[in-house]
Amino acid sequence: MGIQNETELLRNVPTFAKLDPSRLKLLAFTSQCLNFDDGEILFRQGDRADSAYVIMSGEVDIVADTGGTQFVAGTLGRNQMFGELGVLTKTPRSATLRAKGELVALRISDDIFLKLLAENSEVALDVMRQLSEKLILSHHQVEELKGEVQKLEAKRTQAPDK
Repeated sequence: MGIQNETELLRNVPTFAKLDPSRLKLLAFTSQCLNFDDGEILFRQGDRADSAYVIMSGEVDIVADTGGTQFVAGTLGRNQMFGELGVLTKTPRSATLRAKGELVALRISDDIFLKLLAENSEVALDVMRQLSEKLILSHHQVEELKGEVQKLEAKRTQAPDK
C-alpha cells in the first residue's frame, strides 16, 4: 500500500479526519503498514506498549485472559484505533489482539503518536473522548459482571446442603 493510499485511508479515520493533508501524509509516511493473516497475534497481554494501531481493513479480536481462561472480549473493525491507552499510560498491554481474517493495520510508534497528540489539540481531544467511551463501557461491563456474580452467590447460598 502506498503513501497516497494510506493518506486517503487515514482521512476516513474519525480521529484524523480534521488533520490537514500534509500532516496526514506525514503520519502515513512515519507509520508502518502491516498485513496480518487470520489468527495472527498483533501483540500479547503484558507486552510493552510501544505503538498505537489503526485498522485500515479487516477486524481484530480483543482476547482477554483471566487466570488461564481466554475469551474474546470484543471485536474492532475498519477505521478504529487501539493500543493508544498503553502508549499514553506507559503500561503493558491489557489484552491480546488477534487478526480476525485478513487484516491491514497502520502501526504508529509511541513517539510519533505522542507528538501527534501534543501538536494537534483536536486529535488529542478525540482520543480522550474515545478513551472515555471505552472507560464507560468497561465500567458497565464490570457492573453487569458484579450483578451476575451476586446472582450466582445468592443461588449458591439458597441451595440446600447435600
